Amino acid sequence: MKSLLYVITSLLVIGLAFWAYHENYKTQEALGETDDLRRDIGEQRARLGMLRAEWAYLNRPDRLRELAEINFERLGLLPLAPDQFGRVDQVSYPAQKTLLNLENAVDVSSDGGEE
Repeated sequence: MKSLLYVITSLLVIGLAFWAYHENYKTQEALGETDDLRRDIGEQRARLGMLRAEWAYLNRPDRLRELAEINFERLGLLPLAPDQFGRVDQVSYPAQKTLLNLENAVDVSSDGGEE
């Protein structure tokens, strides 16, 4: 009986060791993937910063003004002036549509009943 218990215990220890070994490799793989993703995120953030700087460089007002002057015959772009903008009271908004037809409306007040 004791020998059967020893065999079962040793098989259980071997099984647990195999499980722990397998979990260790899965954990190491997950950590490696995490490191790869963090590195990729860092590279993409650096690239995004570079693209934002390039966008700001390309959208300089003096550069855009010069391009508009060079291509005036083809594009007909003029610089913005304050008199080109309108006021809010000049905007015509569409008419409001009523959602309910209240032709036979009944006035309900709190005076008509109990006091």
